[in-house]
Amino acid sequence: MPRLLQFPRPASPGPARQGAAGTGAAAGPAADDGRPAWPGHAKGSAAYRKILAGLAFAGVATFAQLYSTQAVLPMMAADLQVTASAAALTISLATVGLAVTVLPWSFLADRIGRVRAMMWGISAATVLCLLVPLSTSFPMLLGLRMLEGMALGGIPAIAIAYLNEEVSRAHAAMAAGTYVAGTTLGGLAGRLVAGFVGELWGWRAAALAVSLLAAVAAALFLLLVPQARGFTAAAAGGFRGALRTLAGHGRNPRLLALYVQAFLLMGGFVAVYNYLGFRLSGDPFSLPATIISLIFLAYLSGTVSSRWAGGLAARFGRRTVLISGTVMMVAGLALTLTQLLALIMAGLLLFTGGFFAAHSIGAGWTGVIATTGRAQAASLYNLAYYLGSSVIGWAGGLVFQSLGWTALALTVIGLACTTAVITAVVHPARPAPAGEAPTGAGRGVSA
Repeated sequence: MPRLLQFPRPASPGPARQGAAGTGAAAGPAADDGRPAWPGHAKGSAAYRKILAGLAFAGVATFAQLYSTQAVLPMMAADLQVTASAAALTISLATVGLAVTVLPWSFLADRIGRVRAMMWGISAATVLCLLVPLSTSFPMLLGLRMLEGMALGGIPAIAIAYLNEEVSRAHAAMAAGTYVAGTTLGGLAGRLVAGFVGELWGWRAAALAVSLLAAVAAALFLLLVPQARGFTAAAAGGFRGALRTLAGHGRNPRLLALYVQAFLLMGGFVAVYNYLGFRLSGDPFSLPATIISLIFLAYLSGTVSSRWAGGLAARFGRRTVLISGTVMMVAGLALTLTQLLALIMAGLLLFTGGFFAAHSIGAGWTGVIATTGRAQAASLYNLAYYLGSSVIGWAGGLVFQSLGWTALALTVIGLACTTAVITAVVHPARPAPAGEAPTGAGRGVSA
């Protein structure tokens, strides 16, 4: 395994207090023992750039693997002689595996460190991914995919917690946006690579190609990501301590609002991508499957918007950018109600960009609001995120089959509007509370 890059520790002896972060190069608040807390790597520093690049590669490795089989489900079903719904279990079981392990991984990361936990998770997932093309039976394939998802659970929540501990708080939102941009590229790359290779050589070759892509991205993550300087191992609190941490997050209305946002927006997002292809394959469009698969290129708008969202949050505040992202989603979906293909594609770009802007803000905001148990706070966000994908993504199909595309689009618009209202009420425009640094460096921007 490549040796991680080492960076000198702060001049003050002893560990920094977990969760303390300043704004910029100046020392942050005093730690419990009177020593200055770790202020976080400033934007533009070499370590800051390595963190962003390393976590972007972690996002590519994670989400290229997670959704890689989506582009080759028909080939897989034909080759393994299973139904389409059974073939889709290769995605469902992977996401279920991720959802059920994000919390255990977060507690492990509190004990052994963020970087070590991410190393273990991404290394195990990459090995399992390389075994998928060698599956000799469908049950073996499903088992490997679920184990792969369980290993990948060690990346999403821990990455956000690591960012909030290691990066200057003034730039944490931008850093989170960069990580989310990496996840969009990973999801897109996995689908496109698998689709292209699978068309030529079959689903096993497609799985191998994505495995190699993920392995390269994982190796670059391990080479680039620096050791933690703002992390302090949590004391062993046992099961009761874990429940107290989760209960504390569950009583925080600002965190609950972000979890509801993750559930509703991700569910609506998946429902749109699941069933827009069915609409485009029917009258009056009758597009071939190869053209319909290119709708995933709209993910590139999310790559851009998630990065922009972080920078805009530093100027206008997270609340404003999150609500703006949901408004973009509504506007984009409204365009898909037309019968003009060009407007539908433009609407999909706007909808996707709005979703990833809102998601990047929500994912990064959890680590700012939660002053303790940050990994668990982010894990609850991811749990809600993937539950929304499973529940609403499936339920949207019932609406589409019964009432058509217009009803589905209006339903998702309702979910986005509900999210915007909750955000506006629970996160009022006001100065950041004590202990929470403003998102704009030195500008007093509301959180």
